[in-house]
Amino acid sequence: MGKVNAATVASNCGKSFPGIKLALVVGICGVVPFGPSNDEIVLGDVIISNGVIQYDFGRQLPNHFVRKDTLSDVPGRPNLEIRGILAKLKGLWYHRQLRAKIADYLDVLRQDRDLHAEYPGSTEDRLFEASYRHTDDQKSCEQLGCNGELVSRSRLGIAEVSPTPAIHFGLMASGDAVMKSGEDRDRIAAAEGVIAFEMEGAGVWDSFPCIIIKGACDYADSHKSKVWQRYAAATAAACAKAFLGFWIPSLTQVPFSKNDCFVGREDVLAKLRGLLFEQGRQKVALVGLGGLGKTQIALQLAFWVKENKPDYSVFWMPALSMAGFEQECVKLVRTLGIRCSEGEDAKDAVREHLSSKDAGSWFLIVDNADDVEIFSKSTHQGRRILDFLPSSDNGRTLFTTRSKQVAVTAARTAILKLPQMHPEEATDLLKKCLIDVNELDDSESMAQLLDALTYLPLAIAQAAAYMNVYETPIVEYIEVFKDADAENIIELLEEAYDDEVHYDSSQGAVATTWIVSFDRIRRTAPAAADLLSFVACIEPRGIPRSILPKSKTEQQMTQAIGTLTGHGFLSRREGEATFDMHSLVHLATRIWNKNEGRETEVRQTTLTRVTEVFPTDNWRNRDLWQQYLPHALRLLGTAGCMENEGGHDLGLLVGQCLLVDGRTTEAVSTLEHVVETRKRILEEDHPDRLTSEHELAGAYLADGQTKKAVKMLEHVVETRKRILEEDHPDRLTSENELAGAYLEDGQTKKAVEMLEHVVEIRERILEEDHPDRLTSENELAGAYLADGQTKKAVKMLEHVVEIQSRILAEDHPDRLASEHELAGAYLADGQTKKAVEMLEHVVETRERILAEDHPDRLTSENELAGAYLADGQTKKAVEMLEHVVEIRERILAEDHPDRLTSEHELARAYLADGQTKKAVEIIEYVVVFQAEIWAEDDYRRQLSTDLLQSCYERLEGVSLTVESETSDLGEEM
Repeated sequence: MGKVNAATVASNCGKSFPGIKLALVVGICGVVPFGPSNDEIVLGDVIISNGVIQYDFGRQLPNHFVRKDTLSDVPGRPNLEIRGILAKLKGLWYHRQLRAKIADYLDVLRQDRDLHAEYPGSTEDRLFEASYRHTDDQKSCEQLGCNGELVSRSRLGIAEVSPTPAIHFGLMASGDAVMKSGEDRDRIAAAEGVIAFEMEGAGVWDSFPCIIIKGACDYADSHKSKVWQRYAAATAAACAKAFLGFWIPSLTQVPFSKNDCFVGREDVLAKLRGLLFEQGRQKVALVGLGGLGKTQIALQLAFWVKENKPDYSVFWMPALSMAGFEQECVKLVRTLGIRCSEGEDAKDAVREHLSSKDAGSWFLIVDNADDVEIFSKSTHQGRRILDFLPSSDNGRTLFTTRSKQVAVTAARTAILKLPQMHPEEATDLLKKCLIDVNELDDSESMAQLLDALTYLPLAIAQAAAYMNVYETPIVEYIEVFKDADAENIIELLEEAYDDEVHYDSSQGAVATTWIVSFDRIRRTAPAAADLLSFVACIEPRGIPRSILPKSKTEQQMTQAIGTLTGHGFLSRREGEATFDMHSLVHLATRIWNKNEGRETEVRQTTLTRVTEVFPTDNWRNRDLWQQYLPHALRLLGTAGCMENEGGHDLGLLVGQCLLVDGRTTEAVSTLEHVVETRKRILEEDHPDRLTSEHELAGAYLADGQTKKAVKMLEHVVETRKRILEEDHPDRLTSENELAGAYLEDGQTKKAVEMLEHVVEIRERILEEDHPDRLTSENELAGAYLADGQTKKAVKMLEHVVEIQSRILAEDHPDRLASEHELAGAYLADGQTKKAVEMLEHVVETRERILAEDHPDRLTSENELAGAYLADGQTKKAVEMLEHVVEIRERILAEDHPDRLTSEHELARAYLADGQTKKAVEIIEYVVVFQAEIWAEDDYRRQLSTDLLQSCYERLEGVSLTVESETSDLGEEM
């Protein structure tokens, strides 16, 4: 290709993809047979660049060539991130890992006959003396009969059918001409220390951060041959893929842009850098009064890490509330590409990922960890924010907090107390924040103002914002400041600083700035005041513009937001229609609402608006509801909110979305509150009450609380039968749900009877391809299967799958669910080969689109293992079931039906594989737990009991009965 063409391609790529962090230039090269340390390099080896030189860029003088090697003429060094990964891969352990992966990937390439990537053999690797020249460029060595003396290499003496390529790190020489001279090769290698020659690297090197990976196909001499080109290309490709397994690109997820007004604090920043990155403390806490600038210092440090430690990813997590923390974890899951199932908690997924080696180096800021209850006490289903924070030798965490207790809990002794700003720093901050430069000449007034503001950064910033918005001179602002309502200030101080660090004059200063600004906004910008009051009722971080109440016109809305951002009460995230509010401003606004007698009115207005815009649980709305959930949950947590009609309406929407989002425990808790409220205020047969009971029952079912689900659904169905027509959609939906609960509870006959009734009606009133009709038919087929009516199940499922194959994509969840059911029916019907084939398709598709621990994926893998067992493929069955059980034991309770089912299947596979003791160990506990949750005549209990008896009979010299042994086990447990 040559340097020029490579540079053109790189330039065009840079325009189309400006975010490229690494370019790999992969191909073939000529090599120097002996490196600077006299290491042998043979054909098929891989060269990885740690630098590149343009050996043909310079001046041709009469008797010799002089390469340009000044700083401005040569390609630069690789960046810190690339140098870091190369240093790691040179280490013994990682070097071995890289070679092992190359060998694996090379084996795959060699098996593809079309690639012709086989190892040519050591007899084809011939190195002539550098001075022995090939006399005719148009003919091969064989045609010319090249018979010069060959250079002996010890590596070629080791007889290997297909050796693993060696990896060499070093300088590459890049030029526009092909190097075909052994003498010139050795001369340049000796002068420059290069180990390979190629033609593209220099063209790309300065366009992107770049690594060149080339396979050795010749010795850069006149005896070039194409015999090694395909194999060398394959080794380079295998190395590139293996390399990417070790390359962990750094990411930055910080919701704020860099603060241009930040000044000073160099002593604090230096201490933090020392603790975190020089002393290597994994967790450090920055503790101090509200308004001292902890968040801004953390932000400054975040950008310092981004610029000076490019191998570190930087993440920002708010700790104001569990809902806000959850929202950031959900975002982080997407940013990092963590595979997270619907049922998995995003907080757990983030913790596990960042705690693993796969995450690389990272710097995490946990901001506003002020509330001891939320941060370090068990308030969230028995867990706290502290439980979800990662720990890794490669990670560093900085906490910002007002609470000394939180600081000690989080960082033990690595605590830095933030002092007040120096007067000089405070002066610089005010100068940076003020627009009117003429004000800066009045040094006496500035000093008086700063003294009144007690040099508190937040107070200075908000006083400056007021003066900028209203063009108020410093002298005039001082007078307004002195005249502020003292009673309101005391109220703010008592509530806003009700923590271990009691308020002093500095907090009085910032409270006064709030009162001054609040009163002015109320008088001059009522729309902005209303907006401020609204925000005080929801989460202060990550506020989407779309959730804010509408003004009469878009212009008024923009002006209201502008007023609040101008005062520093709201800050817009860069590139997003999302806002944040300082936690103390948020609290102060709530107190202001209360003192103004508007608390109830504002809460009702906010509730109405949030209920109005909150989306349904349709999966397409997922991005929107995940943005809104923290705000809705904050609002619903307000005392008395759920009692309001809008409160339980919003609670229902929130519960439904939580359930679809896989946050089952939270969904159950929220929906229980909704049902409890509606039971108190609505009649038994009120549609809204029945709807909420139906939804709660569905949540119980998802949570494994089958008995509760059955009881509640029986009540809903009985009531709806009394008041609704037989073919009413709500009645049919509840009957379908109840039948599913019966099936889960082992009441198969009841499930079949009810589903036959639902299907009969839906087949009469709905089109053949209507989703509700297909869902019921699928459910009925599953019930037939559980009831032993296999032929009926197969026939119905074949019908459902045939229709869905016409109307749904191959990876649509409904189609995959039906194919899974049909495969199970085939298995029960003795059509094992069909079952295996269909399940392999379902599993392959679900493994491609779902996370490893997604319930649907695990269910299909469990079913496929059962099919393998029936097909005599016992080893495959054991391997797959061990994988399924390992995951389910990690994420599900001991008595969860799905976990017990897979443990039962694994015991059965162990028995078939002759591992009887392992089978007994598992099935004994399965039988005990099944006895606690399922009826005595449940067929699943009988299957496990029979399996346990078979295990006992298989063990020699054991004469135990199932009843006596499991009784003893139950007592032990």
